[in-house]
Amino acid sequence: MGENGSGKSTLLRLIAGLETPDDGEMTVSAAGGVGYLGQTLDLPGHHTVQQAIDAALAELRALERGMQEAAEAQEMDRYGELLTAFEARGGYEADARVDKAIHGLGLARIERSRVLSSLSGGEQARLGLACALAASPEILLLDEPTNHLDEQATAWLEDRLREHRGTVVAVSHDRIFLDRVATAILEVEGGTMTRFGGGYTGFLVDKAAARLRWEQSYTEWREEIRHVREYAATTAHRVAAGRAMKDNNKMAYDRNAGRVQSSVASRVRQAQERLLRLENAPVPRPPDPLRFHGTFTPAETRRGTLVQLGRLRIEAGDRLLIHGPNGAGKSTLLAAIAAEAGGRAGHLPQEVTFDPDKTVIETYGGPAEALMATGLFRPEALQLRTGALSTGQRRRLALAILLAGEYDLLLLDEPTNHLSLTLVEELEQALDGYRGALVVVTHDRALRRRFTGTEISLQEGHPC
Repeated sequence: MGENGSGKSTLLRLIAGLETPDDGEMTVSAAGGVGYLGQTLDLPGHHTVQQAIDAALAELRALERGMQEAAEAQEMDRYGELLTAFEARGGYEADARVDKAIHGLGLARIERSRVLSSLSGGEQARLGLACALAASPEILLLDEPTNHLDEQATAWLEDRLREHRGTVVAVSHDRIFLDRVATAILEVEGGTMTRFGGGYTGFLVDKAAARLRWEQSYTEWREEIRHVREYAATTAHRVAAGRAMKDNNKMAYDRNAGRVQSSVASRVRQAQERLLRLENAPVPRPPDPLRFHGTFTPAETRRGTLVQLGRLRIEAGDRLLIHGPNGAGKSTLLAAIAAEAGGRAGHLPQEVTFDPDKTVIETYGGPAEALMATGLFRPEALQLRTGALSTGQRRRLALAILLAGEYDLLLLDEPTNHLSLTLVEELEQALDGYRGALVVVTHDRALRRRFTGTEISLQEGHPC
């Protein structure tokens, strides 16, 4: 897990031996082989489906040929070694695994003589996944394996991976997949990795505990800063030499006053040094939880229609989840609702564009402190031009602008795309607390299952 651009896919390619590290060494011990499936199928378009399958099973086929050659040459020791490796990879069941994967991933109707260029992107991705599963390597590396899968195919994949006899390393933003399959989470952040046990649920528990410790450390740091400043100020004014002189003994009085002054000055100096150390090693303020603002009247006391668009009516406080096949017009519908609602609606489109010459803070249009408080950007990113931002960074900027506004209708098109899973969890909590009308388009299974409201199916641009 990790932000876009954090190096997750690069890590998989390093393990697969497709890239070499810039520094240090990587050791991979896998007698049963390493299988890698990227986000795209890396084969020429003129290859057929069958050739893709044969390429995936090439190592098993080579072992099988070696066994035959060793048997014919009566090289029984070599035959035994090859047989052990072949059986460890489930070589005898390879063809059956191909058939199961082809059916499980919804590719049964595709002829194996078809060329890859005639398949859709989703079909190619599913074929690549089927091939990787059929090869059954000891280490299976998968980059976003649930992309392009429907719920039935995803459920089949989850069952299949739980049965895998080796190790699975997957990059995924699918929280349900992670919860069902992962036994440990590796978070890639800032060039380092942190391991969390207990799967995705354990990851959430550990992250919540880490957040609590951070908040506590920040509170303690601020309290100590306040205490040391107050101590230094009050001690500096606590001058014992101001006491009345007793017995008219001026010499003793002056001598004692000097010692008191010296002691006070020493304590003040120590407090100032302690304050300097604290200020030079600050505990950063934890980002505020994401919150959507609104000047609307609470839905339970307000009546009336916010938007009327054909047969679709959106009332105050409505929560609508729109779904439908690709190309059904979901994004177009949200854009039409936004145009009809005018300034009362906050719209997060799927494709975000900004003036590429403006900086992040210029585009945001508000104070830097407010943007920083969302936790969506680090200080060093505020002066970046939006033209240099990644897709995920542009998405976060659009979300920050939406958070700063005040709307009685939110229109969110695939709101969890290109966000880290930590931010996705915060976004969902923010939506739970939003009291205005909400219309969401999403393929995110976890968000859809969590959503409470009305579901609307869209066919050819029209609600069904």
